[in-house]
Amino acid sequence: MRVLLIEPPAENTIVSNNPPIIDDERGCNPPLGILYLAGYMEQMSDHEAGVLDCPVEGIGHIETRHAVSLREAISERSPEIVGIHSTTFTLVDALLTAQAVKDLDPQIPVVIGGPHPSIYPVETAELSGIDYVVVGEGEITFTELVDRLSRGVDPEDVPGLVYKRNGNMINTGKRPLIDDLDMLPFPARHLAPYEKYWSVIASRSPMTTMITSRGCPYGCSFCARPHLGKKFRARSARNVVDEMERCVEMGIREFLIYDDTFTVDKRRAMDICDEIINRKLNIGWDIRARVDTVDDEMLRKLKDAHCERIHYGVESGSNDILKVLKKGITIEQVRRAFHLTREHGIKTLAYFMFGSPGESREDILNSIAFAKELKPDYIHVTITTPFPASELYESGLRDGTIAWNFWRTFAEHPSPDFQPLLSMESLPRDVLNELVRTAYRSFYMRPGNIFKELTRLRSLGQLLKRARAGTHILRLRGDRSGL
Repeated sequence: MRVLLIEPPAENTIVSNNPPIIDDERGCNPPLGILYLAGYMEQMSDHEAGVLDCPVEGIGHIETRHAVSLREAISERSPEIVGIHSTTFTLVDALLTAQAVKDLDPQIPVVIGGPHPSIYPVETAELSGIDYVVVGEGEITFTELVDRLSRGVDPEDVPGLVYKRNGNMINTGKRPLIDDLDMLPFPARHLAPYEKYWSVIASRSPMTTMITSRGCPYGCSFCARPHLGKKFRARSARNVVDEMERCVEMGIREFLIYDDTFTVDKRRAMDICDEIINRKLNIGWDIRARVDTVDDEMLRKLKDAHCERIHYGVESGSNDILKVLKKGITIEQVRRAFHLTREHGIKTLAYFMFGSPGESREDILNSIAFAKELKPDYIHVTITTPFPASELYESGLRDGTIAWNFWRTFAEHPSPDFQPLLSMESLPRDVLNELVRTAYRSFYMRPGNIFKELTRLRSLGQLLKRARAGTHILRLRGDRSGL
């Protein structure tokens, strides 16, 4: 069967708490979720997989002079089954995508998966245009579902599905998490426009994202990734670097390792570095790490293996707020990690969150000052939001800090006008927005920082990307406090 996997347009995303200046999330990066599905389907079945990445292709719901409409793009590919990826923030666009499919042919089965459907499977299955919901990791479940549908067989024996049949809601039960991640084929990057992916902080283009492990054993209260579980499951070093080599053959030499925490297992992280060094790969790569999981030995090895940037979750400059967020780290550990990383010549990105429970304006101003003290190369600031399924959200519902289950209401009645409540905040939303702007302007527009960035430019393309980000910062209405 012809299967089309779609990353929906990004036209009606919710929760625009000051889009980050540093785009290391979506938009410019490959949709790994659907690429993993396509890779598994290609290798483990006889079905034909196709990928449509709407954001990078510039495809929206309406035709423009630059691209056909979403409906036309789907029609051109003549799918027999459509799979759609959805987070909570892209749910509205995912449903509009499902409707576009049904407008073309109501008989085409529409399957939806991703973090949001995994949290709210029944609510999602009730929505118009959705035939099946894949819960949790989707590679095996989705492929088995397509197998059943291609033979006209009801998929009630396929674990990990929720769907309606004759007015009844069918839940086929939970599928166990995949323990051996090495058994998964690599993402089918060749099906996507891989030459178009880039990052404003990357040294090379094109770039790609990678996942070398799934599941995070830490207990941060703001995290919401239940579909991947808390158990840390890791690919072998050889398997990881085999994928890197495959990408290099395609002309990709820049990698963002998108694990929650790459450095959970020190020995494995060091083994990956050794594989890169032994194979003499000419690449650059980023990782995301906790400040309490790096030391001098690991940083030296990462540098030898051409790791160029480490993204650390700092979140706050207050030990009290870090305890509220259950980060399990201290300010001194943060200082030490940034100092060591800088000593080894590796660039850093610091994540901060403003508006955490009990956080005052003074706390946030101290965090801005702390960001400058750490001297990271980049900062990424957002407003603390109680995401669905996070401990922050669930505990707020239990203790009454969050008055009503607004995420479930949104899941049942999605609307692009929806804005999540921040009822646990101690500061008004407009004040938090202004403080985020202040942080970006005061950090990035320092003369010393601008000079440093200019000296690092390697190409006209890098100059244009940095200029675009700089223009964005200049347009922010920053606080004039001089911070």
